[in-house]
Amino acid sequence: MTQDRRSQPALFSQIDVAQSQFNSGAHHAGGVQQEMVVILREILAAQDRQNELLEELVGHLSTSQRQRSTELGQWKQANPGLARNCRMAAEALNKVQTEYLENLTHEISENYESLRDGEFMLNEFVDRFGPRLAHLNGLLQVLSQLSSAPNPSNMP
Repeated sequence: MTQDRRSQPALFSQIDVAQSQFNSGAHHAGGVQQEMVVILREILAAQDRQNELLEELVGHLSTSQRQRSTELGQWKQANPGLARNCRMAAEALNKVQTEYLENLTHEISENYESLRDGEFMLNEFVDRFGPRLAHLNGLLQVLSQLSSAPNPSNMP
C-alpha cells in the first residue's frame, strides 16, 4: 500500500462484447479464438492482481493479530495472579451464564404462544433478557481473553 496507486494496474478492464462484431462476419474463427485468448489473459491478470491484494490483506490482519496476541501474552506474564483470578472468574461466570440461559429457555418454552402472537410480550422479553445476556457475554469474553491458559493439572 506504500506504492503510488496511479502506478498500479487497474483491477478491471473494459471488454466490448457487442453482438454486431459477431454478426458482421468480419471475424473468422481464428480471429475469434485470438480475441478469446486475449480476454482470458486479461481475466487471468485481474485474478492475479486480486490474489496479490488478498495476500496483502491477510498479511496485515495476521500482523495485527500476532501483535495483539504478543501484548496479551506479555500482560499475562506481568500479571500472573490477576490472569489466574480472571480464569476463575470466567469459569464462575460461565456457570452463571449457563443457569441464566436455562432460565431464558424455560421462559421461552412456557410463554411461546404469547411471545409469538404478541409484539408487546416479545419486546418485554427482549428488554428483560437481551441486555443482560449481551453484557454477560461481553464480560465473559474479556475475562477469558485476560485469563491465563488453564493448567492441565488443575483440571478435574
